[in-house]
Amino acid sequence: MRRTLLWLLLLALVGAGCGRSTPERDAGPAGAAAGFPVTLETPAGKVELKQRPTRIISLSPTATEMLFAVHAGDQVVAVDDNSNYPPAAPKTKLSGYQPNVEAIAGYRPDLVVFATDPGDLAASLRRLAIPALALPAATRLDDSYAQIQQLGKATGHPAEAEAVVASMRDEIQQIVASSRLERPLTYYHELDKSLFSATSKTFIGQLYAQLGLENIADAADKEGGGYPQLSAEYVVKADPDLIFLADTKCCAQSAKTVAARAGWDQVRAVKDGAVVALDDDVASRWGPRVVDFLRIVAAKVKAVEAVAS
Repeated sequence: MRRTLLWLLLLALVGAGCGRSTPERDAGPAGAAAGFPVTLETPAGKVELKQRPTRIISLSPTATEMLFAVHAGDQVVAVDDNSNYPPAAPKTKLSGYQPNVEAIAGYRPDLVVFATDPGDLAASLRRLAIPALALPAATRLDDSYAQIQQLGKATGHPAEAEAVVASMRDEIQQIVASSRLERPLTYYHELDKSLFSATSKTFIGQLYAQLGLENIADAADKEGGGYPQLSAEYVVKADPDLIFLADTKCCAQSAKTVAARAGWDQVRAVKDGAVVALDDDVASRWGPRVVDFLRIVAAKVKAVEAVAS
């Protein structure tokens, strides 16, 4: 009898131990208690998260892509009407440009991520005790890396975020190393059919510069804003080696429509078949898909250089 009682006591202790360890094991590195509370430094000040958020709203397409990239997709309950990637993102009618605080609060979020604050979004959310994380448009690659890491920390996925950043750095390094030019090539990046472009000082321009490309819009940016509007005559005279169209979705532009523009059939890029149709979204966001963008550009650069040689 005594031996039986000892065995029962031992089993009870083991069972109690298993009961205590199960929640900790389930929590894991990305669990509810791991790494929390955390304090994040943002452009709008410090944001404190007392526990791992499980009802996240993203009002930024780039932030949405980052959240899913760091494996926080299951914690996202709603995204804005422009967040179209990945397809699994829970797209809603919420607007990132004209945010409705009442509509946002209706989702009972414990974290709201946004890129721009057109009014008093952050202040309104603070009054409702809803943490808000501002991730403004990146001006350089390091900004993109930092935002991914910050979202990893905010969602309880720091290791996954570090892995994403490491992969991006490695892939970009490989793309750049394999795309060294024998001679400088010039390019024109089109934002819309009214010929607004982006200079080398912008985020997208810096990506092109990594591949050694020279931007024809730089000389036209007299005010230094980074986004000058060019004239058709200016582009034709500059005669770029490559033309990249970031207005294929918004404005239905293509190699065919560009060639039909008056005088553009004489531009080198048009004559050589070096007009590249980009995905507007990939070309305008600063998340993990910048690697895809660079890969597309590098492939075309190689093709043009091969023809020229």
